[in-house]
Amino acid sequence: MKFSKDIRLIIAVFTVAIVWGTTFLGIKIGVETIPPWFVAGIRQFLAALILMVFLLFRKELTWIGRKNFIVQITLSSLMLIMANGLTTVAEAHVSSSLASLVSSMSPIMVLIGSLMFGLEKFSYRSLAGILLGFSGVVFIFWNGISDLANPNYLSGIFLLFLAICGWAGGTIYTKKIQYRNENLFLNLFYQFAFAGIVQLVFAFIFSENFDFSTWSGRSILATLYLALFGSVAAYFAFNYALKRLLPTQVSMLSYVNTVIAIFLGWLVLNEEITLKFIVAAVLIISGVFMMNYKHGMFAKK
Repeated sequence: MKFSKDIRLIIAVFTVAIVWGTTFLGIKIGVETIPPWFVAGIRQFLAALILMVFLLFRKELTWIGRKNFIVQITLSSLMLIMANGLTTVAEAHVSSSLASLVSSMSPIMVLIGSLMFGLEKFSYRSLAGILLGFSGVVFIFWNGISDLANPNYLSGIFLLFLAICGWAGGTIYTKKIQYRNENLFLNLFYQFAFAGIVQLVFAFIFSENFDFSTWSGRSILATLYLALFGSVAAYFAFNYALKRLLPTQVSMLSYVNTVIAIFLGWLVLNEEITLKFIVAAVLIISGVFMMNYKHGMFAKK
């Protein structure tokens, strides 16, 4: 029995590490021929439909109440519409590798926001981690300032930073209200459904051309992959792992996500990975690790 539980845990950990690492590649392939807001909206809406079937099968699809509904649409607005949606739009203008690297800075933004709202105590180790992480950002753009003259590239970078601010805002909001998940998948259903509807509305409003006949099979399959695996399967696996490991141990998977995303961008899309980019990645990941490290975090739960 213990062996089977260990196998399930290993599968869950690998699912989170690998699948979330592939989502940046999936988004990049999706936006090749499908407008970004359609990719984001279809992804979340399909994820909601999958969860709805799951909840109906378990007879758990119920109204969550006005107070909880407000919490869920707030989280959905910050973490799915803003963070995930803007990252998808940004990848129409920047590489998947760069998007994953900038997104890996979200824990730094969470810490800064937590310090501002008094949710975390200041420490010199945290400060060192923040400085180390931002030094990686400086290292990326130090010799590429001229690239920012390209309005599409500049807007992509700007949207990525807005995206990580959205993710940080959702994380801090959860801490601030001390919210507890009574039924994770029911709450996620409402989050995915709200985000999917809003993003599809954005798609029809902001997409210059949504001629469905131009959508390639490759992009459609990537979007379906994002819905089934990136949004649903990975959340199942994440929740399973979180019940059996410490939160800080699970958070370590985000570093694996970034490495996988960068590797796949190079392998599949031939994205250029320079020595400067690798050094920047090491600086940012080291900074985030320094901030998150706690004594005993690798001990068993």
